[in-house]
Amino acid sequence: MSALPGLRAGALTAGRRSRARSSQKPVGGVTASLLLWGYAAVALVPLLLMVASSFRSNADLISDPLGAPWPLSVASYKEAWTVGNFATYFANSLLVTCGAVALSTVVATMAAYALARGRSRIFRWLEALFLSGLMLPIHLAILPIFYLFDGMGLIDSRLGLVLMYGASGVPFSIFVLTTFFRQLPVELEEAAQLDGASTWQTFVRIMVPLVRPAVATVAVFRFVPIWNDFLFPLVLLRREEKYTLPVGLTTFFGENATNYSAVFAGLVITTVPLILLFLLATKQIVAGLTAGMTK
Repeated sequence: MSALPGLRAGALTAGRRSRARSSQKPVGGVTASLLLWGYAAVALVPLLLMVASSFRSNADLISDPLGAPWPLSVASYKEAWTVGNFATYFANSLLVTCGAVALSTVVATMAAYALARGRSRIFRWLEALFLSGLMLPIHLAILPIFYLFDGMGLIDSRLGLVLMYGASGVPFSIFVLTTFFRQLPVELEEAAQLDGASTWQTFVRIMVPLVRPAVATVAVFRFVPIWNDFLFPLVLLRREEKYTLPVGLTTFFGENATNYSAVFAGLVITTVPLILLFLLATKQIVAGLTAGMTK
């Protein structure tokens, strides 16, 4: 009984210390926040100018480049979408990008699960083989890929782009997903096996939902470079009706170098899907990047 007052005093002291630590603010917190907000404002200025200029006529842009977009005009969007063939470019980019991301994500998720749970030494060798693909930039292999596709009849084929982009994204996806699968306790699979679930059912119904933030992060990080890639569509595609947005935008800019309003509209059409993707997937990206950092 005599030890209770000492314990209570110690608990009160520890409580005061914890409250003091929680009330402390990180050094430079306000300054860092101001710097980040300032950087965000500066980074948004070109984007806002691009959007504002796309709603103005070309004559207004020439006479007053920094004027307000009033009255609003969507004529430049109609011209870019129809005359500039951006509807076809947009559909091609969506088909190639979504197909490649889906292919690489599905293959990498299954491979990462097998590598994370495999106990044989051969799985370590296979993992090292996959990760070695991170050391070679895919653009350095443009000539071998071109000759390979030429022999396979995949030149001027959107399917060829899907296969190439999907294969190039597998090493990075495996690198991320293998780490997440290894953080999951093996007891989950043992409990599923006791309940009569097969390996495939355990993988699809239990393991994949648990690594969903990581899968979303991998998908987003693969979507952006594929959507913005210019070199491979330029080299591997021949006909304009199969061009993706970066190549189509370059062609449109060359034909409308002085039609600034239509060019800005084309830039907005190319940029908006990426902005929407990050706005919709921000929570999943943050959860995927920070998973496992706290216990």
